[in-house]
Amino acid sequence: MAQLQYKDLLDAGVHFGHLTRKWDPKMAPYIFMEKNGIHIIDLNKTLASLNDASNAIKNIVRSGRKVMFVATKKQAQEVVSEEAKRLKMPYVTERWLGGMLTNFTTVRKSLKKMSSIEKMMKEETFENLAKRERLMVTREKEKLTKLFGGVADLTRLPAALFVVDVKREHIAVAEATKLGIPVFAMCDTNSNPDLVDFPIPANDDAFKSISLITLAIGQSIEEGLTERKRDKDDNRLQEEEEARRQSDGAPARGPVAQAAEVEDAGDADSE
Repeated sequence: MAQLQYKDLLDAGVHFGHLTRKWDPKMAPYIFMEKNGIHIIDLNKTLASLNDASNAIKNIVRSGRKVMFVATKKQAQEVVSEEAKRLKMPYVTERWLGGMLTNFTTVRKSLKKMSSIEKMMKEETFENLAKRERLMVTREKEKLTKLFGGVADLTRLPAALFVVDVKREHIAVAEATKLGIPVFAMCDTNSNPDLVDFPIPANDDAFKSISLITLAIGQSIEEGLTERKRDKDDNRLQEEEEARRQSDGAPARGPVAQAAEVEDAGDADSE
C-alpha cells in the first residue's frame, strides 16, 4: 500500500466523528469543525498522527517484538484478524478476558491446555473415547480456540497494542498502561486520547475507516519485519565473511582498516 493521502481518508469517511453531545473534550485538538450536529475530525492531524504511529510501530517490530491487535467490535473483527494472521501477529477479536496481560501466566496455562487437547485429538486414544466424551472435548477445544486462538503462539507479553476502539477496549488499554506497554489506537471524537501513547484520530465505527487505518498500520509492521530480516541477513553475511577470513589466516578487517586501505590506494593512484 502506498503512502496514504488526504483524499484516501476522505473517501473512507475517516473524518466523521460522533454527535457533538457525545464528544470527549480532550479530543478538541483533533476536531476540525461541527457540521449538522456531528464533529468532523481534522484529517491533517490524522495523517500526522498516523505517520508518527507508523514509524514507532515499525521500530518496535524491527527489534523483533510482537504487536497485539485488539478489536472486538463486529465491523472490525474480520479485517483485523486477517491482517494479524497475515503478519503472524497475535490478536484478540472475540472477547477481551480480564487479566489477559496482567495475569499472563494464567493465560499461558489455558494455551497449554488448548495445545494438549489438540494433541490428544490427533491420537488414536481420542477415537476410542465414548461419543459423549469426544463431544465434550471437542466443545472445550472450540471454546478455547475462540477465546485464545489469536494468541496461541504468544510466549511472552506483546511489546505494543494496536486498538481500534479505546472506549470499547478500555480494559485492554488499562492493562497495557499498567504494564508500561505502549498503545496505538484509533480514537473517535467520543474517546480520550490521553489514555493511549499514540492516538490516531479517526472514525472507529465505519468498516472502510477501520480497514484503511488497520492496513496502514499493517504495512508499517510489514516494513519493520522486512528491515529486521535484512538486518539479520547482513549480520549473517558479515559473520560468514569474518569466519572465512579467519580460516584463511587473514585478520578480520574493521571499518577503520578498510578506510585506511582505500586512502592508501588513492595516494598510490595520485603518484
